[in-house]
Amino acid sequence: MLLGPRYKVCRRLGGAIFDKCQTQKFAVSEARHARSMRRKRAPSDYGKQLLEKQRIRFAYGITERQLRRYVREIAKRQGVEPSQALLEKLESRLDNVVYRAGFAASRRQARQLVSHGHIAVNGRRVTIPSFEVPENATVAVREKSKQSPLFTTQREKLARVSTPSWLAVDEAALSAVRSGTPTLETTEMPGDLSALLEFYSR
Repeated sequence: MLLGPRYKVCRRLGGAIFDKCQTQKFAVSEARHARSMRRKRAPSDYGKQLLEKQRIRFAYGITERQLRRYVREIAKRQGVEPSQALLEKLESRLDNVVYRAGFAASRRQARQLVSHGHIAVNGRRVTIPSFEVPENATVAVREKSKQSPLFTTQREKLARVSTPSWLAVDEAALSAVRSGTPTLETTEMPGDLSALLEFYSR
């Protein structure tokens, strides 16, 4: 997925999109840019919905095609609140679970770890970042990969990682169980899911 300069993307969509933009260096750059720019016109409803859609898409690192497919799948489901269903789709992705568990410093790194075969689900290696992790499944770093510098340094940071309530993480074993369901109340989202769904309903 081609993103372009991350500072430029964060300036347009918000600093929470990438970890790189949550630094003092970005804050200084943003302040300088704001002083040099004229005041912009308030966006239309369509513009606001597009902005929220882009925030979520970039934060999770998914393509437009993938996001559209998620929305189409959700539309076919009966008796499920659309925003909650979309949240589950996004949060249950394997790359996101690896990131939320603290095994990777960013979702981008988590996608690389999965693609390179470092992660197993219920003991079986999975190399597809978009793989949907079912409830009660165990996601773990493979035994052969645990001695890699990628994880020896990350293991020290696990104690400082705030994991969501639906993940039970074993820091020593570098494993996590999806013990529950992500909810809108317990998950910090980078954008408004309702606005995103309104954008695709046009």
